[in-house]
Formats: sequence, C-alpha cells, structure tokens
Amino acid sequence: MTSATSSAWAPTRRQLADTALAALAPVCACLLALGGLAVWTVTGNAGTPARIGVTDARLFLPSQGVPETAAFFKITNTGGAQDRLLEVSSPDATEGISLSNHRMTTGGAAYRRPTEALSIPAGGTLDMSPHSSDVTVPAVACWETGDLVPFTLHFEHSGRVKVLALVVRPGP
Repeated sequence: MTSATSSAWAPTRRQLADTALAALAPVCACLLALGGLAVWTVTGNAGTPARIGVTDARLFLPSQGVPETAAFFKITNTGGAQDRLLEVSSPDATEGISLSNHRMTTGGAAYRRPTEALSIPAGGTLDMSPHSSDVTVPAVACWETGDLVPFTLHFEHSGRVKVLALVVRPGP
C-alpha cells in the first residue's frame, strides 16, 4: 500500500465533525426521552395500572308501567392508566342492561344514546347522573325504595367489581 492509498481511507477532520453533528440529534432526543421517563417514574406514574373504586351506587325506583329505569355509579380511578366500563350485569335483571350517554337536542329535549363503553381517565372520576351517563336497566316490579340490588361492573383492565345499588326515588 502506498501513502496515497492509505490517506484516501483516513477520515478528515471535517468528516469527523459532520459525523459527530449527525449523531448529536438522535443522542439528544434519547437523553430527553430518558429524562422524561425518569421524571414520570419518580412521580409514581410509570407502571401503575388503573385502580377502580365504585361508590354512590343507586338505582331509580321504576315507575309503574315503565319498562326500564336507570342505575348510577360514581367510579373513581386512582391509578396511572385509563380504564373503560364495558358492561354491567345483575342477577336481578338478567337481560337488557346497557350503557347510555345523555344528550340534549337543540330544542332542549334530552335523549339517551347507547354506548359501547364509558371511559374513566387515569386519576379521574366518572360520576354518572341523569345529565351525563347511566346504566339502563329493565324494570323489576318487586323493587322498593331502600332495597339493595347487586350489580357487577366489568372493566377493560380492572376486571369485575361487585357493588350493591340502593333503590331510590328519582329526584335530586
């Protein structure tokens, strides 16, 4: 090998500088991402699954002759990941239970719209009410004010949560 051939293979100072600058952007992006993940982990958010709690379960006393009524639950998620309520079941009402969102028309009338799932954000609450969302339940004639009706709420990540809903008269 001659000296002319060996110098053709040696990188110049300019080539080394260009290579270092080209590598700088991805290295900075990786360091920034790792720093963000470290902060997320230190604050306790990394890897925490949804933690679901259900309170304030109530079922409206059905009106005579009306085929369905509504159940409401306050669902709190203290975990670091979102979850979704997919289904609600009850041994007292074996068929026809569905999830609904409430909407208002431009004329001021309210209507229910069936939905596949209701989201519970990480660190948030889904507080069902006649103005937001509910569980539509077929009416059972023997329910009376003060009865406790068992429900099982089925979540996408948290599995099943069993709760007793208090039968109450509709109103504030």
